[in-house]
Amino acid sequence: MLTNYELRILDALQSIHTPFLDWLMVFFTSLGDYGLIWILLAVILTILPKTRRMGIALMIALLLDVLVSNIWLKNFVARLRPCEVNPSVSLLIPRPLDYSFPSGHTAASFTASCTLLGMKSRLGWPSLLVSVLIAFSRLYLYVHYPTDVLAGMLVGFSLGALVSSLSNVQASTHARKLMHQAGR
Repeated sequence: MLTNYELRILDALQSIHTPFLDWLMVFFTSLGDYGLIWILLAVILTILPKTRRMGIALMIALLLDVLVSNIWLKNFVARLRPCEVNPSVSLLIPRPLDYSFPSGHTAASFTASCTLLGMKSRLGWPSLLVSVLIAFSRLYLYVHYPTDVLAGMLVGFSLGALVSSLSNVQASTHARKLMHQAGR
């Protein structure tokens, strides 16, 4: 029942296609392929001494996301993609071969942006905008249901909040130790 409602939403999105939107959505989806944009960002942040803690936290969050979303949830739920349920829609990208739930592109994107936001990074809000566009692109391109994207957002928010709060607690504990040692 929910799937039929979701297919109607996806079918309605097919009516807003334009050549420019097609190009834009393929571009944003490709940014999220394999989480490479977020992995690259984590590597750059880790290399720079000033942002190393943030880069390591981002790497940990993305690793947890792969375990939760791609290895556990996708295989546990084993939901077919909308493009498999309704093969009459012409895809603008190659048909993904894995399961649909949750959206891995969305989960990785929101994991990254929520980790950055939780760590008070200047990259947090711009990365959240990119995450929203990546998530929408998965609907526009007919490769995920709305609930796949919502679940990806939920996983991302949860993991980003968890990792950033643990990193912030660890950083404040370290700062208190340093202040205590300096006070001796």
